[in-house]
Amino acid sequence: MSRIWDISQTLRPGLPVWPGDTAYLAEPTWVLEEGCPVNVGRVQLSTHSGTHADAPLHYDANGESIAEVALEVYLGPCVLIDAVSAKGRVQPEDIVDQLPERVERVLLRTYPSFPHHRWVDDFTAVAADTIELLAERGARLIGIDSPSLDPQSSKTLDAHRAVRRHRMAILEGLVLDRVPAGHYELIAPPLKLDTLDASPVRALLRSIHP
Repeated sequence: MSRIWDISQTLRPGLPVWPGDTAYLAEPTWVLEEGCPVNVGRVQLSTHSGTHADAPLHYDANGESIAEVALEVYLGPCVLIDAVSAKGRVQPEDIVDQLPERVERVLLRTYPSFPHHRWVDDFTAVAADTIELLAERGARLIGIDSPSLDPQSSKTLDAHRAVRRHRMAILEGLVLDRVPAGHYELIAPPLKLDTLDASPVRALLRSIHP
């Protein structure tokens, strides 16, 4: 039987978010009680809350919204690579020994332990040269456990721009602590949110048996 790993953050009050972005809020609209047969809730959140998929619209004014992206790229074989030893940005030399010659989806672990309860300003980002390497190997998606491919202070978004040049998809905020490096099936489609720049996802990995 295949094993499934849930690699998503739990959306909850107090969830760390990008500084200045919308805090997560959940509250009831209706409450199951006398005269009301159901519970119904409402939420307020950023499109980049927790584990999420960036749409090209996030970093390209003419890019596709998250409702327009192709879903097949978020479903299928992937490789999880341990890049915890990388400093500042994941460089090609940090991952090349673990990277297959051909690959469709690559997930990068940079945290030794995911910071569920605090925002980390100096998270590990990804060098544009690393995106180029992944593209050369056939990658159509890059995922990472940090909140962005680029540093928090970046104004040029070099990694995002490299992704755009190669028409790759992005997952950010993955929780990869307890998942061994190796090959898996990724299941992480975004919500069909019209005109929006990103979407939270429920990202899963399923073990692949020979």
